[in-house]
Amino acid sequence: MRFKDVFSIIGPSMIGPSSSHTAGAVRLGRVARKLLDEVPNTAEITLYGSFADTYQGHGTDLALIGGILDFETDDPRIPDAAEVAESLGLKIVFLTSKDKADHPNTVRIILSSDNREVTMTGASIGGGNVEIINVNQFDVKFTAIYPTLVISHHDRPGMIADITTLLGRSQINIGFMDLDRKGRDQEAMTVIETDVAVPDSLFEEMKNLSMIFDIKRVDLAERS
Repeated sequence: MRFKDVFSIIGPSMIGPSSSHTAGAVRLGRVARKLLDEVPNTAEITLYGSFADTYQGHGTDLALIGGILDFETDDPRIPDAAEVAESLGLKIVFLTSKDKADHPNTVRIILSSDNREVTMTGASIGGGNVEIINVNQFDVKFTAIYPTLVISHHDRPGMIADITTLLGRSQINIGFMDLDRKGRDQEAMTVIETDVAVPDSLFEEMKNLSMIFDIKRVDLAERS
């Protein structure tokens, strides 16, 4: 795990008693919301390990809902997140699982809208930091500390080179990359963490690359 600064270790400004069970949960919810990239109609949230044991007492349920609503970790609406979600017509189901997870603070979130669905599994690993380990059944990892591109594409020679060439042309440095695929010449997913956010113009150019099915930006930078 790469820490960005001292605040990544001691935790962010937040609402709630625990950086792992509340701030990290908010960020997990926000990542799922960014991956859906629109207002969800339904959310199915499955909790594992200590998340499953203590989620109501520690406010993890409200933190996850707040994140799905795109609240930041210090948003004063987090204690009322369930009521806000209900007022927006967002239907939420919480489930717990006894299945073993790699980390005790693990959650799987399935968000659905009229147009699309996204499934994401991640863990809150301490200090408000998170690690995403699976998106739409692809085993890809990223931390959401840095601006991140999540790209669904056809697995073909030169695909990654096309993506990285566009980034390099715009002087955008890649800090981390991960890739998983269903099989040779089948669907694949590439995750790229960059040092700076990808501007809209470049993002649109990347969307038009041949063989890209979908591309999403995950950027949890606090809004001013």
